[in-house]
Amino acid sequence: MDERARVIVVEDEPITRAQLVAHLEDADFEVDAREDGADLEDAVRDGVADLVLLDIRLPGTDGLALTRALRAASDIGIILVTSRQDRVDRIVGLESGADDYVTKPFDPRELLTRARNLARRVRSQRQRCAGARARSFGDYRLDLVRRELRGPEEDTTPLTAGEFQLLLTFVEHAGEVLSRDRIMAAIRNREWYPDDRYIDVLVGHLRRKLGESANAPRFIRTIHGTGYLFASEVD
Repeated sequence: MDERARVIVVEDEPITRAQLVAHLEDADFEVDAREDGADLEDAVRDGVADLVLLDIRLPGTDGLALTRALRAASDIGIILVTSRQDRVDRIVGLESGADDYVTKPFDPRELLTRARNLARRVRSQRQRCAGARARSFGDYRLDLVRRELRGPEEDTTPLTAGEFQLLLTFVEHAGEVLSRDRIMAAIRNREWYPDDRYIDVLVGHLRRKLGESANAPRFIRTIHGTGYLFASEVD
């Protein structure tokens, strides 16, 4: 990366926090270390970081609740730090919008690889949105700056970060059949897992906001056994 990637580490256990900071700083990340999630939403909203490394089991507001709050308001990369016994929490966290997870005890090389890849994806997406202001399809307009969907009656519908990322991916690949793996890699920079319903849940949300249903899709068609097709010309 041309400039240092910025990461916030939220971990209440001092030794683990120090290890995470040391590994990331050795890899030339700029690190802000915290023991809880206090003021985390404000820091993310101010755009001071590309990634958050977030322990699931935090005192006060836990990592899952923080993940939901961050994802609703931001495209920041989120990597959950979990124990090997936290499989259910990992699934819930991924469905809530986390990008990836690492398990304790973590492999430093795996951690750094995941962090670098996610930082690149986050920055790439921000650059894509900075290069254009809007994309149009059918009688809808996707505002890339405000992250709003403008409808036929000029009404505006706000989109969560996940909904925006998914719709932007569909718009940029209109007319292509996209597998869940490919969609997940584009919007979350990770593989899709068979028990992971994150993509399907987001598609359901988008369909409602576009005024369509799975039984009568106008834009988002289900390709059974494969994934989805965005069936519209885009300007």
